Parts: sequence; C-alpha cells; structure tokens
Amino acid sequence: MIGGNHSIKIQSMCNTKTQDVNATVQQIHKLTECGCEIIRCAVPNEEAAVALGEIKKQITIPLVADIHFDYRLAILAMQNGADKIRINPGNIGSIDKIEAVVKEAKARNIPIRVGVNSGSLEKNLIEKYHGVTAEGIVESALDKVAIIEKMGYENLVVSIKTSDVLMCVKAHELISQRMDYPLHVGITEAGTVWSGNIKSAIGLGLILNQGIGDTIRVSLTGDPVQEVLSAKQILRTLGIRKGGIEVVSCPTCGRTQIDLIPLANKVEELVSGYDLSLKVAVMGCVVNGPGEAREADLGIAGGIGEGLLIKKGEIIRKVPENELLNTLKYELDHWSE
Repeated sequence: MIGGNHSIKIQSMCNTKTQDVNATVQQIHKLTECGCEIIRCAVPNEEAAVALGEIKKQITIPLVADIHFDYRLAILAMQNGADKIRINPGNIGSIDKIEAVVKEAKARNIPIRVGVNSGSLEKNLIEKYHGVTAEGIVESALDKVAIIEKMGYENLVVSIKTSDVLMCVKAHELISQRMDYPLHVGITEAGTVWSGNIKSAIGLGLILNQGIGDTIRVSLTGDPVQEVLSAKQILRTLGIRKGGIEVVSCPTCGRTQIDLIPLANKVEELVSGYDLSLKVAVMGCVVNGPGEAREADLGIAGGIGEGLLIKKGEIIRKVPENELLNTLKYELDHWSE
C-alpha cells in the first residue's frame, strides 16, 4: 500500500536485461535484502514482457513494468503478472490505445503510474511557458491524469521528474496542491554515485521534508544497490525512518593519529549487516574523540597505535589500533545480550 498514511516506500530499477530471468531475479533478491520495497523492470519488447511472469514467481516485492511507446507491451506485462505499469500516456499513442491499456488495468485493478519527464514535455507547453518549466511539467501530468480519469479509472500514481533539482522541487510543490494521488518522487538522470547522491539528497530532502511524496527512487548511474542504500539514508536523515545503524565520523585534521578514512569506510560496511538501531562514532584522535562520541551508543577513537572503546559516553578500555574494528564488531555482536 502506498499513499495516505502509509510509509514512504523505497524503489529501484533493475539494470539487467529483463528477459534474462536469472540475472534479473538475482539482482532483485540483492536489492530486496538491502531494503528495496518496489522494483521496476524495463519492458522494451515482447520477450521482456513475457519474462515478467517467471520473475514474479521468484520475488517477494511488487514488480512494476516500465513501458514506453507500445501499448501492447503494457497489456502483455499486466497479463504476465506486473503489479503496476509505468506509462507516459503522451508517448503511448492515440486515445484508443490508452483506453485499451486502462481497460486491462481496470479489469485486473492494477495501478498505473503516470510518468512525465521534463525531457518529453509537449511543444505546446514549452511554447506556452517559454521553455521547460515546473508549471509546464505539472500541467502535462494533470492533462494525462485527466485522460485516464475520463475513462473511469483512478487507481493512479503520478511521477513528475526533471534533472533540474530546484525545478523538480517546485513542480512537486505545485502538483501536491492540485491533486491527491500518491506521488513517486525522484531526481531523474541525477548522475553518477557521487554527483547523483548530492543532487538527490538535496532535491528529495526539500520535497520530503514538506510531507510530499509516497515512494522514492534515487536515480544513479551505478549499482542499483547504491540507490537503495542512499534512499534509506535520506529517509533516516530526515527522521522519516527509524532503525539501522547511523555512523558518524570526524572529517580528519592534523590531529588525526590513526588511518581514519579506511577505518570509517570499513565501519560503515560492517554495520550494514546489523539490524540494530544505534549510533556509532568513529573518531580520529583521543583529544576530541571521547567528547564527540558522547552522543553515540558506541564509539572508537584513535590514538598513536592504539584507540579507545567508548560506550554510552564512557571510555571502556584502550585497544590496539589493529583491533579497533574487531572490538567494535564484538560489541555489535553482543549488543542485545
């Protein structure tokens, strides 16, 4: 369930060939394990649409079929078990083709995600608003929604995306005032893991913090697993989601007395395997480390060849530098005992 008072769901998209069932299922399992709750697969041809049936049997999260241009693929995807379809009615074709898709969705009560991207904005709206604008994107989306509503169907999710972060934020603010359908939120074509994370964190942060959005995807040029991990971190940072281990670490300075950067990265990798709601601090010196780690449940602070284990703000013991990671692992393993 999405929308209303339901929690914001994390979504990603496979980058495998959908017709390669084994590769696609393996990737979906990997994504599910790290917190993905809705998965979308590209359906560029009939073979991919048919493959959805076998994929659906082997996964545990809702499966969305991503359709462009060919209305027959949307129908075939639904017939093969898609839980939702994503279409842009603007590129599906004539009204009768859209109606055929809606008729199939209505018969199966399958939600339709109406997706509009700035890159596909209609020429008349570009002329009306003198370029690609938030207002034009919103008008385009509402026009598409109205087409489907007139066909007697309202089981819809709406998605309006652009790679321009502030335009995307404004568009979501505008559309949230004009309709009540669930919104799937994301910054499209955000970029690489580095730049895309920054753009997505700013854009999604500004949107979600206003109470706008029901599902999210962090779109990155990289491993989809990173999309899910980033989405989780954004939701936790905003206080929308609880749970999971939060790692805080100092930025390093001339007082840093251990090789902190690889240690902090190893800690972040280590804690991802624990289902605990904790704050873990990784500090680079014994001068400020204990104080800065006071707010954390667990912390390690480095010295020259040694470090401190800190628990609930109290220094527990000194530990050799090469044992800091194992010491932290031991504490996490035995945290609930």
